[in-house]
Amino acid sequence: MDKLEAPLIAVDEPFAPQPAVAGDVARAGGSFTAVGVSGLALALAACDSGGGSGGGVVSTPGPTPTPSPSPAPISAAQASRFLSQATMGATAADIADVQARGYDGWITAEFAKPRPTSLWDWLVGKGYNDAANVNNQNGFDNAMWSQLAGAGDQLRQRVGMALLEILVVGIDGVNLSWRQFAMTAYVDILMDNAFGNFRTLIERVTYNPAMGSFLTYLGNRKADSRTGSVPDENYARELMQLFTIGLQRLNMDGSVVTSGGQPIETYTPADVSGLARVFTGLVLDGSDNSTPDRYRRAMIFNTGQHETGASTFLGADVPAGVSGADAVKQALDTIFAHPNVPPFVSKQLIQRLVTSNPSAAYVGRVAAKFADNGSGVRGDMQAVIRAILMDSEARTEPSAASAGKLREPVMRLTGWARAFGATSVSGNWTTGNTSSGTNRLAQSMGRSPSVFNFFRPGYTPPNTPIATAGLVAPELQITNEISVVGYVNYMQSVVNNGTDLRTDYGSISGIAGDSAALVDRVNLWLAAGQLSSATVTAIRAAVDSSTSTNNRIAIAVLLTMASPEFLTLK
Repeated sequence: MDKLEAPLIAVDEPFAPQPAVAGDVARAGGSFTAVGVSGLALALAACDSGGGSGGGVVSTPGPTPTPSPSPAPISAAQASRFLSQATMGATAADIADVQARGYDGWITAEFAKPRPTSLWDWLVGKGYNDAANVNNQNGFDNAMWSQLAGAGDQLRQRVGMALLEILVVGIDGVNLSWRQFAMTAYVDILMDNAFGNFRTLIERVTYNPAMGSFLTYLGNRKADSRTGSVPDENYARELMQLFTIGLQRLNMDGSVVTSGGQPIETYTPADVSGLARVFTGLVLDGSDNSTPDRYRRAMIFNTGQHETGASTFLGADVPAGVSGADAVKQALDTIFAHPNVPPFVSKQLIQRLVTSNPSAAYVGRVAAKFADNGSGVRGDMQAVIRAILMDSEARTEPSAASAGKLREPVMRLTGWARAFGATSVSGNWTTGNTSSGTNRLAQSMGRSPSVFNFFRPGYTPPNTPIATAGLVAPELQITNEISVVGYVNYMQSVVNNGTDLRTDYGSISGIAGDSAALVDRVNLWLAAGQLSSATVTAIRAAVDSSTSTNNRIAIAVLLTMASPEFLTLK
């Protein structure tokens, strides 16, 4: 197809407004870059955040009950907005499905969908278990993109990625052979348990070899008084700090519990040391390295390396002589029962799916479902997910400046791919590692540089209106003038079918000659109809500057994806 002039924005040259782009200045994490359509600065600053009776007595019928009103029809824009929270990107078929089933019915249907294939099995099916791949990562990114953009179980994909950003493992920090298989086995655990129970999830995460390697407790040994060595504390610390309870005591609405005006800490260094004793003696199940199979199996205990003495943490005691498996069970039961778990986990899931700055009431409602799904079950992920997506704060059209969040870079790409039916030309999904902020997305799922993810849930860009308002905007931690320019230039190549992900835009080519219809359709599918009238006018003018069908489509799509209303998921 005909292409826009490339690059759209040159990193090493002063920005010159293109005919299709208004030359406005966007404030991104404290630095400035010129990109997008008017209003990007404000939008980024706003993200975050009868009958008878006996005895001959005749009763008088009461008033006829008023029938419950039928649910209001869901508009296409409302369905698209819902899908932007619940999937990796909306399609026309998905929008119609949500309108037909309703939000709750769609969620129920998604819960019932099986996984079409695991990431592990995808790798095996593509032959990546060949011995030549024993010491590389080949196939990992391919497997991930094949499901993020191409899988039909989209609610599972979205929740699985949210979990990967909370229970973080990054492949570059996994010091094992067959790293692509070790990492996909970990992501498969998150996917397979996304709709299960959180207690089961953290247990399977604990026994996973990739997590054991990433947080350095694989092969962890009990203390040795002769040498003064003590157990590795990484997993014990991060399990509490990042995965389950956090640093400070929380009320059920996520607010911090204080004493004398100071936050109350959830644990002490002694708690970390005591818990670390539990996670000793865990080793791989098998020594055969000719295949990756042992990385799919849970770790087992080497009893000679496991601490058999008593362990104390979080006010609980694991008595001496308890087996490794029983010690881990008691430890995880103790953590799972901690009052911080419902608000701590619930708030982060809300941030990943709906808004960076949920109200205390929103957090409290979801946390209540985490604590008890209505049937006395704690940690029911289906109840939590439904509560997040069906909450009035998620379903009401946003009005507060703190509503919504910056759309994650990976989800901008998958949103485009899904909206226009893009697929892998090679069949091998060779999109690759998109972590570079210079010329790609500044994010690639499964490649977090540390256990703190690409961005922290409490990040606030300094010296910005966001900070002044006391709000957070996690995704802005990877947003700066270089990454914004890199994103736009990379997406220009993507939109113009310059990568392995390609589409013929057949779903919109028939309306390309009508700029109003074209921009409205792109607006609906990508931005849930939230482009402002000024943005629509600017994009239409740019579209009408070209007579080429392909170029008109590319302009409409790319400028929508550079607009503040698309970049901020409201």
